[in-house]
Amino acid sequence: MKHAFFSGALLAAGLLLAPATYAQQQPRPTPGSATASGVERDLRIFSDWVNDKLDRAEASARREMPKVTAEFDRQSRRLDRAVDSLTAESKREYSTQKARYQRWATRQDSLDQAARRPETAQQAQRRLLNEDVNISRARPTELPDLYLRLLETMRADRKNWTQADWSAASAVLSRLNARYEQVREQLPLEERLRIRSLQGEFRTLEKARDVKDVMRE
Repeated sequence: MKHAFFSGALLAAGLLLAPATYAQQQPRPTPGSATASGVERDLRIFSDWVNDKLDRAEASARREMPKVTAEFDRQSRRLDRAVDSLTAESKREYSTQKARYQRWATRQDSLDQAARRPETAQQAQRRLLNEDVNISRARPTELPDLYLRLLETMRADRKNWTQADWSAASAVLSRLNARYEQVREQLPLEERLRIRSLQGEFRTLEKARDVKDVMRE
């Protein structure tokens, strides 16, 4: 009887002590762990943001650079204040992402400065035709392809063209037309019709742009 009573007492004592023992065995929260988790989250957001900006088209990126720079400064200052809470691996990622962004920003600044420099007529023609060519000496058989190159550049880039770009394209077209008039009789009818079609498309796109400008005003 005494043995049964003693066993029951031990069982009861064990049950009473169990919660305390279990609590002692559980890992205690590391001081600052909530802060560390928040900084890691900020780093993921920052990394995604950098990746998105580096994937942007260059023309679009240059237009948005003041806003982008301000956002980079805001996010990086926040991470710099809590960088000690990052793991060693996360610190390396942060340094890598900052370096990637800085290289990209330097390139954008260089492209922006180059875009602001006045472009010579020959440079503009090379850009619009994607090759160096003396139009006044172009062979008759070369003309259809030169017209096509001008139109292909126009179709692809005209939405971002400035007034200077439109003026340069019109000047190139005028040089092509002048050469065409000199050698048109040496071209078969099919090629002449092709050139007339490309000339017409250029003027149509040019007029559409003029109409948009009037509507904006």
